Amino acid sequence: MSHLNIELQDLRSNILEMFELVQTQLTKSKESFLQLDKDLAREVVINEKRVNGFELKIDRDCENIIALFNPVAIDLRFVLACMKINSNLERIGDIAESVAKFVINFKLEPEKELLETSRVIEMFDTCIEIMNTTARSFAEEDTKLARSIFKLDETVDEINIEANDKIAAFIRTHADRINQSLYTISMIRKLERVGDQCKNIAEETIFYIEAKVLKHKSQK
Repeated sequence: MSHLNIELQDLRSNILEMFELVQTQLTKSKESFLQLDKDLAREVVINEKRVNGFELKIDRDCENIIALFNPVAIDLRFVLACMKINSNLERIGDIAESVAKFVINFKLEPEKELLETSRVIEMFDTCIEIMNTTARSFAEEDTKLARSIFKLDETVDEINIEANDKIAAFIRTHADRINQSLYTISMIRKLERVGDQCKNIAEETIFYIEAKVLKHKSQK
């Protein structure tokens, strides 16, 4: 096996590990919110440093592969895609950390009616499903699975669009829950970006496997 292939295998392993780390961060941020577990939320905040450190390592590895081995064709596309995917994963880690910080600032347990009317739990579940599907599509080099992410993201967008009116109506009858309502809508706004980041990763997966550029094009 050539040195280039060894480096590419190591890069692939590191990206998959980064996927797993960020998936765990997102899942724990949801659990901390539902259980109002501030200790778990603090764990997510602390672990964000690991995500940031891993991002820097993967970036350096990508730069070294390009500088030292001059990859071409699919190998070059893979390295370029990994650089962008790495950045997208780090941003999802930032979102999980932001949600955890909201939980740390919560004074009351989540109101059941607020959870239902805002669809925030459905938002979390859909984002985690999208994240898991994105990781599988990359690991299995499955572009059909990658394309399914575009459809899944529509649910996230729908919840985000409806959130303003639904939470405003909730506040009118629950004045004592204004702060929590505002935190919830902020959480929904941030979770919507998880879908966007996963779509970017899906585009990069398709790019390196099929040599097709989907960026700035409508997905069907």
